[in-house]
Amino acid sequence: MNYELLFSELKLRKIRLGLTGAGGFGRSLLAQCRAIPQLEVNALCDLDAEGAARLLAELGFAAGSYTICVDREAVRTAEALGQTCIVNDHRLLDAVALDIIVEATGQPETSVAVAINAIRRGVHVAMVSKETDSVVGPQLNRLARQHNVVYTTVDGDQPSNLIGLVTWARVLGFEIIAAGKSSEYDYVFDPATGNLHYCGQTIAAPALAGLWDLGDDVPGRLAARSATLAALPQSAIPDYCEMNMVANSTGLIPACDKMSYPLCHITELADIFISEEHGGVLRRTGVVDVFNCLRRADEASFAGGVFVVVRCTDPVTWKLLREKGHVVSRNGKYACIYLPYHFMGLETPISLFSAVLHNRTSGGRDQAVHAIMVLRTTRDFKAGEVLRMGGHQHAIEGGDALLLPAGNETRDKAPFYLAANNRLRCDVPAGRVVSVEMLDLEGSLLFDTWKAQTL
Repeated sequence: MNYELLFSELKLRKIRLGLTGAGGFGRSLLAQCRAIPQLEVNALCDLDAEGAARLLAELGFAAGSYTICVDREAVRTAEALGQTCIVNDHRLLDAVALDIIVEATGQPETSVAVAINAIRRGVHVAMVSKETDSVVGPQLNRLARQHNVVYTTVDGDQPSNLIGLVTWARVLGFEIIAAGKSSEYDYVFDPATGNLHYCGQTIAAPALAGLWDLGDDVPGRLAARSATLAALPQSAIPDYCEMNMVANSTGLIPACDKMSYPLCHITELADIFISEEHGGVLRRTGVVDVFNCLRRADEASFAGGVFVVVRCTDPVTWKLLREKGHVVSRNGKYACIYLPYHFMGLETPISLFSAVLHNRTSGGRDQAVHAIMVLRTTRDFKAGEVLRMGGHQHAIEGGDALLLPAGNETRDKAPFYLAANNRLRCDVPAGRVVSVEMLDLEGSLLFDTWKAQTL
């Protein structure tokens, strides 16, 4: 694909960009905007407006090219001067002339309001807040089509990158057995010391040396690796959210409720994410799943990358490809095709160009609810308790996440990020999946949007 030809219209026009959320993803996008003169940052919204101004200065935006605006009159004045409007109230974005809004607050109630307001006034929406997309992405996509604008996931985040890889494989005629991603951090083993390093932690794991090869009993070997590293986390709630998004955009369903999370090498993926009858871990195929990348320090990282496992149809072709270093299963029946990276906002302009210039999404054009991420209680809760979510890993104390195929039995279940930070109306015993009826959702725009999606 020649991207200069694909987006040749960039020579003829500018794209007026608004961004909500000046965190890590927002910063990486703003940094890349500095290298692309066709991207004009017309608005930046963050609760810490002064901090957002400092960020622009740090990234090299010229002094005087941006200003903090506290009301619509200030916005109009800044626009007339060609300045970036920095606001801490997302409602002021409606006063800014924009082609597309990148929503990256990570706050579902704010995020859904930003998206709906933008769509209704004819502005494209690039959704970085996966929490929002996992709950109401299909409805926002439907609303965008009704208003002849684009609602899209963004390249640079794993869901969009994986949707791209899945659709690439389908267009080429591959049968997809599984599609997935690595979890956020690698598990790095030092054979010289027997120590394993993970996300700033180091533990002694000398037994891994004897478990390094996959062996003939794949499920047994994976179980042994997992047991050896039982002191470390081996799953992350945001992974479920991202696989929910991919399922809704591709029609693939969850491999299992808790995701498989094998600790494995990149070279083993085509032997693991295949059916049990062929020695793998899958009870069904055509699925989304997650793995934990196990490697040595001198081996390449998967770096939050994505993969598909496909069926091999011509043994001669795949023998040749195996000889070239591609990942082919030991039985020669399956291959893993992967992109071992995601570059956050540095890649996102591709999705912005696609939406604004071609009216085309980077995600699923016809999204539907194929999976639902839910909250299951792991302790008894009392009426009136709040399901508080906190931290980078979105943990809710006393609960865990499941990813279920959508169906009649899940229609009353509350999506995880709809339940999060809301109050319970009744007692809920341990082991129950939280339903909508259990929650006090009065005044929630996210809930109202979700209800419209389920009609």
